[in-house]
Amino acid sequence: MSEQKIKINREIKGVIVPFGNEVILPPDTEVVITQALGGSYTVIANGEMIRVGNEYADVFGQTNVVKQNDANKTLIERIWDELRTCYDPEIPVNIVDLGLIYGVEANAVENGHEVMVKMTLTAPGCGMGPVIAAEAEHKILSLGDVAKVIIDFVFDPPWDRSRMSEQARLELGMM
Repeated sequence: MSEQKIKINREIKGVIVPFGNEVILPPDTEVVITQALGGSYTVIANGEMIRVGNEYADVFGQTNVVKQNDANKTLIERIWDELRTCYDPEIPVNIVDLGLIYGVEANAVENGHEVMVKMTLTAPGCGMGPVIAAEAEHKILSLGDVAKVIIDFVFDPPWDRSRMSEQARLELGMM
């Protein structure tokens, strides 16, 4: 989806990038859609970048993405699939291909599974960390058999461009 300006037809909630503060946009607010990937939308409204969830897809003329669990996949495979639908609001590459995910573990607990995701950021001070982590947690919890998600930010080893997939480097013009 290329950048597109629209006037929203109903109230929507989102989070301000990179701070993560919740914001409510009233009907008739003009927004510019800058990114629509992984079931999330990044818009510019009132001079601020805002991340909006899939539940508002209709406002942007899109269809709400309905996830279908593949019964033939393990929980770990399904978690990796969910992480591939998480995007940095400013970069059109998912967090797995960016090389931000260092590992995923799942342990059975009384009411499902506890999932631990080791994740880094492109820079230790990156303000997008909480926004990306919240989206990853929300999507992993939606798998149904997950009771708890722990996102552990690690910076050793530090992220560098070599961690990106070939597809990500190609997408970003780094090849």
